[in-house]
Amino acid sequence: MDRKRIELDNFNTNIFKILNKGWMLLTSGDTGTGAGNTMTVSWGFMGTIWNKPVVIAAVRPQRYTREFIEKYGNFTICSLSEDKKELLSFCGAHSGRDVDKIKECGLTMIPSEHISSPGFDEAELIIECRVTYKDEFKGENFLDRKIISQCYPDSDFHHIYFGEVVNISGTDKYIA
Repeated sequence: MDRKRIELDNFNTNIFKILNKGWMLLTSGDTGTGAGNTMTVSWGFMGTIWNKPVVIAAVRPQRYTREFIEKYGNFTICSLSEDKKELLSFCGAHSGRDVDKIKECGLTMIPSEHISSPGFDEAELIIECRVTYKDEFKGENFLDRKIISQCYPDSDFHHIYFGEVVNISGTDKYIA
């Protein structure tokens, strides 16, 4: 893939389209040892807080990838081309505890520039994030109670990770 470093001021994407329609892979681990896991995400945020560019990732407590975020304190989010939807579906439907999703999908891990978690050679976009804050949603804080019945019938509220964006690389498609 022909990716290049993208300065924050030149980064351009429609976050709603990329998450709602395209989905992304969230990956955490250590490229050097090969330890880690990836999962498909379609919920998340990008913006600025505490004078830092951030990605906010929501990860359910039972997700295997969460263990790696907790251990390594960083993650990547990667966008793949539209023809990879089946691969993204597979990564969202299977646990890394049961199957090596990276191997099964034929993904090629590549080292990140600034963190231990890998990106993928097949990605059009790789955003490297260092966790700066974490918390978990609490049932009593939902003002719209329907969200709990619709999204959390088992009360498995997401853990949220604020990841400072430390590097972006992508194809020309993501350059303003």
